[in-house]
Amino acid sequence: MPDFRAHFDFDIRFANGGDLSGTGFRLDLPESDLSEAEIGRLLVQHLGLALVDAVELRGLRIVEEPHRGSRGVGDPAGAPVVATARVVDLSHPIRAGLVTYPGLPAPAITPHLTREASRAKYAPGTEFAMDILTMVGNTGTYLDSPFHRYAEGPDLAGLDLSTLVGLRAEVYHLEDAWIPARRGIRPETLADRDVRGAAVLLHTGWDRWFGRPEYGAGAPYLTGEGAQWLIDAGAVLVGIDSLNIDDTESGGERPAHSLLLGAGVHVVEHLTNLRALPPRGARFTAAPPAVVGFGTFPVRAFAEVPA
Repeated sequence: MPDFRAHFDFDIRFANGGDLSGTGFRLDLPESDLSEAEIGRLLVQHLGLALVDAVELRGLRIVEEPHRGSRGVGDPAGAPVVATARVVDLSHPIRAGLVTYPGLPAPAITPHLTREASRAKYAPGTEFAMDILTMVGNTGTYLDSPFHRYAEGPDLAGLDLSTLVGLRAEVYHLEDAWIPARRGIRPETLADRDVRGAAVLLHTGWDRWFGRPEYGAGAPYLTGEGAQWLIDAGAVLVGIDSLNIDDTESGGERPAHSLLLGAGVHVVEHLTNLRALPPRGARFTAAPPAVVGFGTFPVRAFAEVPA
């Protein structure tokens, strides 16, 4: 394949004042059919310029000519970024009518501005949709902050992002480690790992029933003793792909929530696709919006797994 270069003079104006001009400039091109605007942006990238307001090229010619190593074209620094990790989505999609937890209201999505109505507000060919989402915070895959359980605890806006983003994930694959007669996950099941500073993700396989009546009864959970062990071991976050981190059939007691949130350990419930993660080596993220006075909200939970 032949190489191509652009020959031109240029004038660059900066948004914060000042300008830069050049004559007889030559720039390697990745292909021959770039527009003048695309070549202008390539020039900005090559020169490493910031706060550019406008680029004007004069006397532009594109010629077949061997590359000379322009930054951003044909060299390692400008080569496309090769992904070093795959991203695994661990969240259930939210849709109108979704039942996350039996007895809680399903989300409703209604239009505020339809695309058809927006056409009267914008230039021809320009349209937007704006919708209203009404839902309880406990919808889909969501995170509980301490405020969810304790009035004096940090709300969503008070959470430290460093405890929610890029956490080392310790994934316990427990599909065969619990039985209906003993649904609780105990400390002994968790004690083989160093979980200090980690997101502990409990893969029970219960997510296969999500959105179906079977999801609401007989679900696995974390015992109070298991929660205390994770606190003492230094876990930062605990997530589960089940109905609840607690046993919802225990008559209203919530020891896992009370202990974890009281200790500042975040809780993420209704995860999914944990089977796609290795026991160790992934990085977990689950960050909610910073809503003041709110204790729980859906997250887009995901894990980055080394390729």
